[in-house]
Amino acid sequence: MDHLSFREKLKELVSGEVLFDEPMNRHTSIGVGGKADALLFPKKREELGQIIARLRQDGISYLPVGNCTNLIVRDGGFRGVLISLRDLREKGIRPDESGGVCLHAEAGVPLSEIVNLSVEESLTGMEFCAGIPGSVGGGVRMNAGAYGREMKDIVKSITLINGTGRARSVDRGKLRFAYRNLDLPEDAVVVRAEFLLQKGSKEQVRSKVKEIVAMRKEKHPLQYRSAGSIFKNPGTVPAGRLIEEAGLKGSRIGDAMVSEEHGNFIVNAGTARAGDIIALIERVEELVFLKRGIRLEREVKIIGEEE
Repeated sequence: MDHLSFREKLKELVSGEVLFDEPMNRHTSIGVGGKADALLFPKKREELGQIIARLRQDGISYLPVGNCTNLIVRDGGFRGVLISLRDLREKGIRPDESGGVCLHAEAGVPLSEIVNLSVEESLTGMEFCAGIPGSVGGGVRMNAGAYGREMKDIVKSITLINGTGRARSVDRGKLRFAYRNLDLPEDAVVVRAEFLLQKGSKEQVRSKVKEIVAMRKEKHPLQYRSAGSIFKNPGTVPAGRLIEEAGLKGSRIGDAMVSEEHGNFIVNAGTARAGDIIALIERVEELVFLKRGIRLEREVKIIGEEE
């Protein structure tokens, strides 16, 4: 497909915003990244299915992304189409046959919004998501968690779109959750989730949310741009502790810096490039392995081309 027809075809497929040669440092929470050939913002699930089916049919590489909070795009950018789920924002609640309450939300809904909704509706179960950046789709896909709870504990069902653009619902019993992961087919995109919550005391739910947010503010370097936790915790030893014990807090490559507050955060302390961030990630991996013999596994997702 020639360059012009590629652009015209994408504009025909998408009712939302379509950006070409878009610098991804404008969209990633850590503020780095080269240009994506195209960045699309579909507004409805049905439209998303049609886009995926057409791109796959035409052999155009694509990747769905959420709020880009745990994403690093290399400085050479992304060859193909990034499909943002940001504008899939439908949400609501309904009674559940189990006696609880089902909160449903599309993939682009920020986790902060469903935490706020659960507080307003006096629903307990979602408090652990307070302060977690990102959206429903990414949170479910990576089985986000904190303070002893994970998405797997509250998910009732999810809706997936596959590579042919078809949607299907999958109940919790058929989902294979693991630590910071939901095992899904490679072409599956999480577009909606239902969470089973319970009626509680509004004051108790609100108090718990405030407590968790306060703990996050105390421990995390929120004054800098970051991609959240860089590594998964290996076993019972937190990755941040391993990094701190290796003497890496405050170490830098350019404006990429291991946070002084939390060893598992690498922050953009100014005008870091993706290459700086990735080089520092690799240095941390190497030194932790040399000192402790433990290979850290990345939680952050790195995509794109070298410059």
